[in-house]
Amino acid sequence: MANTLADMRLDDLDRRLIEVLQCDGRVSAERAATVLGLDIRVVHRRWASLLGDGTVRVVAAPPRQGAGGVLLLRIQVLPGKLDAVTAALVSRADIPFVDVSASGNEIGAVLLAEPDHRNRLVFRQFPATAAVTSVVAETVLHVYADATDWRLDALTVDERVQLTQPPPGDPAGAQLDDLDRSLAAELAVDARMSAATLAARTGSPESTVRRRLAALFRQRRLITHVSVDPERLGLTVDANLWIQLPPAQLDAAGRTLARHRAVHGALAVTGQHNLHLAVWLRDLEHLYRFITEDLAEFDISAIDTVLVGQAVKRPGKRPGGGRPGR
Repeated sequence: MANTLADMRLDDLDRRLIEVLQCDGRVSAERAATVLGLDIRVVHRRWASLLGDGTVRVVAAPPRQGAGGVLLLRIQVLPGKLDAVTAALVSRADIPFVDVSASGNEIGAVLLAEPDHRNRLVFRQFPATAAVTSVVAETVLHVYADATDWRLDALTVDERVQLTQPPPGDPAGAQLDDLDRSLAAELAVDARMSAATLAARTGSPESTVRRRLAALFRQRRLITHVSVDPERLGLTVDANLWIQLPPAQLDAAGRTLARHRAVHGALAVTGQHNLHLAVWLRDLEHLYRFITEDLAEFDISAIDTVLVGQAVKRPGKRPGGGRPGR
C-alpha cells in the first residue's frame, strides 16, 4: 500500500531546514548551507521537495499589533449544517482561522473584529441563522505567543542566532505606497518569490524591488511565517485548551506556557476561561501528560479540551485541504 504524506515522517535534516525558514523565510540556500555546514545542492533539493508538495509554505504578513479587536469564536451548529456554516466563515476575509472539532459539532474561528467589538457577524448575523445553535465570543486581551513565534527546536542556539533576522535598523518612515502594497500582496501568497519574479509581476525595475523588499523586512513592515503540516512532523494531535486560572497567576502561566515546545498559540482572553492554548502533540497519551504534568504546576480550576478534527483555514494553508496546520 502506498504511503500517505502523513506516513512520510520528516527526518532531522528536514526539520532543521524548516526551522531555518522559521528564522528567516527569505534566507538564501547559500546562507543556510553555510550556517548548517551542508552542501548547497542538498539544501536546494530538500527545500524544493518540502515547498513543492505543500508540506511547507512560507508567506509574509505585517507583524501583529497587539491584541486589539480580535475575537475567538466557538460556534455550535445543527447536524447537517456544519459544511455550509464552515464554508461561509472560510469565505470571509476578516476570519483567518477556522477549525472544525473532532466531534463535528463545533467550529472554532478567529475573527478580526470591528474596533467597537459590536461585530455584525456575532451580534446580528449569527443570531438570525437557524443553523447556529450557540455562539461564544471571547475577546483576546493579550498575546503571549502566536504561530509566528513557534519553532521546531531543531537548531542550536548559535545557528538560530546567525539565521534570525536582526531587529529593525531604521524607522519605518513613510506610509506604504502602491508598489509596497503590491509586493506585500504577492508575498502573502509566496514569501520566497524572487525579486526578478516580483519585478515582472509588478512592472517595476528589479533594483527597485530589491531595495523595497530590503526596507519592508528590515523595518518589520512584513515578517515571514512558515506553515508546516504537523502530521509529517509526527504531531497527530491538534487541540485547543480553554483554561481557567486565578488572575494573579495568569500572566506568569501564559508566559511560561508560551515557551513550551508543544504550544503554538497562547492568549489571555475574556470569559470564564481566561487562558487559551493551541497545542500540537504526538498522540493522545502526550496530550494527557501535558494536561496532568506540564499544567500541574499551575493552580488550574478548569480545563475544556477541544480536539481539532480539521484545520480548514489557517494562514499559509489552502482552505479545505485536510489537517495541515498553521
